[in-house]
Amino acid sequence: MPTLTATLMHGKRDAEGTYSFDVSDTTAADTPVRIMRAFMEHIQATANVGHIDYEINAAMKNRDKQITTVIGEMVFEAGNREPFTCFIALAP
Repeated sequence: MPTLTATLMHGKRDAEGTYSFDVSDTTAADTPVRIMRAFMEHIQATANVGHIDYEINAAMKNRDKQITTVIGEMVFEAGNREPFTCFIALAP
């Protein structure tokens, strides 16, 4: 089972975090949107911040380097919206 590492940066909170999570072989090779979905499911299950919706404005995957990049906006339960950038790659 592959482990992915995500670096998530989001706006107002000057926040940057690095998270590791396990995925299936098929998820690791999947589309950028599905990889981001797996990451957000991990965050909601482990970060104890409540439900987070998100909107994706751009998602791409560098096939040579196996790095997924996603840009969008997170929508927290209180209605707060924060822009984010997320980089996801195979863990070293």
